[in-house]
Amino acid sequence: MGIFRNLQSVIRFRKPEFSRSRRRFDRAANIDDLRAIAQRRLPGGIFDYIDGAAQDEWSARNNVAAYSRIELRPRILRDVSVIDTSTMLLEKKTPLPFILAPTGFSRIAHSQGELAVARTADKFGLVYCHSTLATRSIEEVAAVSSGEQWFQVYMWRDRGMLRDILQRLRACGYTALALTVDTAVLGRRERDVRRGFTLPPKIGLDTIVDGIRHPSWTWDFIRNEPITFANVATDSRGSGGSAVSLSTYINEQFDPSITWDAVEWLQAEWNGPLFIKGIQDTQDAVIAAKMGVAGIMVSNHGGRQLDGSPAPIDLIEPIAQLVQGQLTIICEGGIRRGSDIFKALALGADICAIGRAHFYGLGAAGEQGVVRAIEMLQDELTRTMALSGVRTISEITRDLVRTAR
Repeated sequence: MGIFRNLQSVIRFRKPEFSRSRRRFDRAANIDDLRAIAQRRLPGGIFDYIDGAAQDEWSARNNVAAYSRIELRPRILRDVSVIDTSTMLLEKKTPLPFILAPTGFSRIAHSQGELAVARTADKFGLVYCHSTLATRSIEEVAAVSSGEQWFQVYMWRDRGMLRDILQRLRACGYTALALTVDTAVLGRRERDVRRGFTLPPKIGLDTIVDGIRHPSWTWDFIRNEPITFANVATDSRGSGGSAVSLSTYINEQFDPSITWDAVEWLQAEWNGPLFIKGIQDTQDAVIAAKMGVAGIMVSNHGGRQLDGSPAPIDLIEPIAQLVQGQLTIICEGGIRRGSDIFKALALGADICAIGRAHFYGLGAAGEQGVVRAIEMLQDELTRTMALSGVRTISEITRDLVRTAR
């Protein structure tokens, strides 16, 4: 009995979990763990679409690696008993200094797709930016979330089609636009080329074999309605209801001739906050500031467009020094840790955008996975703040980081 009491004093038995996938998810410690789970759960072509990037994928890797070149300079013996991670975005308070970035075709990861992401954003009080090339429509997303929603838009060749989208956004209460400007043509995503990737996926013998090897994804996929480009599926001017290659669709629908004049056109048509998404040079940031846009998203499309483009985090400080608070700076690309968010804020970003991180969560476990991804980043950011000696976002200053030599 003495031995049993001694064991009881140091050991607590957990409830057994018989599902291997559930055990794996419960033990996930960070975003990379969610990525690994998503890779196990999803067919190869689906995972490669989410995880892949342009050509040699150097920019995608560098987006992540660039954060490791920035050291933290923690201060000690400060009262960090209460940590406040809230900040201001467009004159509104947000509980965390990041938004959920747009990711197209989210239903390929899970049948709930963008609905799961929008509901999670609403739960945490975060902004969700819905994609033009989403697999759930503007109206469907608005119906499941009372939270603030932005919309990522491309400049269509057919301006009438774009005007119709803007009207739908106003009717559904979307509050801001993010104009993506780095897709004059689609980047060459070689993983997709090798897979012959299309949406909806075309069925072949390799697809069937891959589906058998990933039964949970396949069962979820076949029990739900076909995947379409939901925002344009019912418009006769688009081809959102057919299986097409991504490059063909984009090259047919998007206008490669747009200039800064298109920004002025959209400002007049929208008459609301407009962000330019895809700024990759300091001088373009200066032009955007002079045009009076609400903000910029410093982004290279997750490395999915021009391989060799700079890591967004490396541009934040020089851009912030040039624009001097004239617009909101959003850092998007490569964020996998709460400490990455801390570093971006210290270098001058006002807020960050999280894309692949929540997409990995969706692929790993649907809505539960998205929730888990946000919780991980929230916990890591809070912990980084406490261990760096700061209590509020406004206390995250440049002197708390340095570039590693």
